[in-house]
Amino acid sequence: MLKIRLRRTGGTNAPAYRIVVSDSRRTPTAMVIEELGYYDPTKNPPLLELDVDKANAWIAKGATASGTVGKLLARPKA
Repeated sequence: MLKIRLRRTGGTNAPAYRIVVSDSRRTPTAMVIEELGYYDPTKNPPLLELDVDKANAWIAKGATASGTVGKLLARPKA
């Protein structure tokens, strides 16, 4: 089963995330199928770059979004 989830990057006390499509049976740091964007919550305002069309295409193919990614997808584009 495929899952769209966050993959942590960045250093200690400076989290940044990549939004990736990966196999749900593997760890988030395992090989990914596709990278859809990135999210940096430490910036003011938080920096979000996400290819919504690709994410919706993966969801149509049967992938599920994690809770946080679901909230990021529902966020209105600024």
